[in-house]
Amino acid sequence: MTDPMTLATRNLIIEALQAAPDADTSDPDFHTMFTPSSHREALAPDATVVKGARGTGKTYWAKALADPALREVAARSYLMPRLSRTEVVTAFGSAGGDEPVFPGKRAIEGLVQEFGKEDKLGARDLWSAVVLMALKVPQVIALDSWIERIRWTARNGEAYESAVRRADRETREQGKTLILLFDQLDRLHSKRAQIDLLLSGLLEVALELRLTTTALRAKIFVRPDLYESAPRNFADASKLDANAADLSWSRENLYGLFFHQLGNHASEAARAFRDSTEGDWRAEEGGRYIAPVEVLADQKAQERLFVTLAGPFMGTDRRKGHTYTWLPNHLQDGLGRISPRTLLSTLRKAAERTDSADATHPLPLYYEAIRESLSHAASVRVQELKDDLAWAALAVELLAGSQVPMEPSAVQYAWNTRGFSARLREVLERETAGGGPRDAGDPVALLGELEKLGVITYRTNGAVDLPDIYRLAFDIGRKGGVKRSTSPS
Repeated sequence: MTDPMTLATRNLIIEALQAAPDADTSDPDFHTMFTPSSHREALAPDATVVKGARGTGKTYWAKALADPALREVAARSYLMPRLSRTEVVTAFGSAGGDEPVFPGKRAIEGLVQEFGKEDKLGARDLWSAVVLMALKVPQVIALDSWIERIRWTARNGEAYESAVRRADRETREQGKTLILLFDQLDRLHSKRAQIDLLLSGLLEVALELRLTTTALRAKIFVRPDLYESAPRNFADASKLDANAADLSWSRENLYGLFFHQLGNHASEAARAFRDSTEGDWRAEEGGRYIAPVEVLADQKAQERLFVTLAGPFMGTDRRKGHTYTWLPNHLQDGLGRISPRTLLSTLRKAAERTDSADATHPLPLYYEAIRESLSHAASVRVQELKDDLAWAALAVELLAGSQVPMEPSAVQYAWNTRGFSARLREVLERETAGGGPRDAGDPVALLGELEKLGVITYRTNGAVDLPDIYRLAFDIGRKGGVKRSTSPS
């Protein structure tokens, strides 16, 4: 019979991670809010552009910054007093409230049709109007429609600049910073080409605020591929990179997040988990617990703790790998990136599979369940790739049935014999396909672009390899590698 504590901990993993993977459908919580050390720069008011792939925390932080109580938690955690003196207005995203200061997706699609007509309106005018709405300029608020607001802004450039200067002065005199926050920009429009143009206008307006004011700031959470594909044909565009930050996650950050979720769940099992770790958890006002530094940032201490949950090895001995390193090594892409959403959902799936198929296992997580859950994670990640960059997913899909590592010539042969060029044209004709490759006719350039995206890697001998997070979903083999799970996900 399995120890009741093991069952309780297994259930804790399932319950504590239930809402964690998706900020789109769940709001940040005071107790489970986690502040990884690598995200400090991204939350600084002067960071105009915050780049992050899917699942890395863009919407999570956008919602957290919009919440005064959670913003204060971040300010304390990062020793950033300026953040305590910051006000935030959501200028696009899911935290806009009942009376958002921005038009919705359907309204934007209608507005875009007016761009370039007789009054030569454009994306820059739209975002300038949003800025005035966020600053509560009476003349703009009084107008009945967004097209009227955009036209007024375009025709009254001097009034726009005056309103911005006045808001900057008033905010500065109060000793505060006002952040206009933009998130979920992939939802601006159904056509990727229009997203690029809209984002270009937003970047121009955001940079202008950065260069002409001291107390007004824009903060744009954006996927790296969207940021790279948006045209930047305006003055001083290169300065955006100087004020950009990345939502990166180290291995210690990822495991720290996992343990933080377990330790802050509202259950007796969470208390027992806290008592089982090295060091003492610090209780904050409101019932939030901060893990000791050993749990948050010490690899050896983290591994000892994870071993109590999953055992030391991915098999009966070390030849199959160590559980602590095996999981992130197989979840990362070719650039070594792992999203917390992927890690947490994989661990939750592993706990569920252990509970349903190996309930008597003496530990909360069975290594075979972890291995099987990898295929589920790969399927989810590949679907995200298809949504974001369909051409890259197609390039890998046409290698199905083969085995890596493989020579670049073998990749090119597979593409040629399976009609990559024709199918790529079909994919790019779809308006939701995302951006296309820079040089679709050059196989070497295509491989280089896939490498920059983290979809493929190169061995030292020049052979092409694929990270498991992409390989498994496309049924591509590797000698001695993890096999695709055939059990239902």
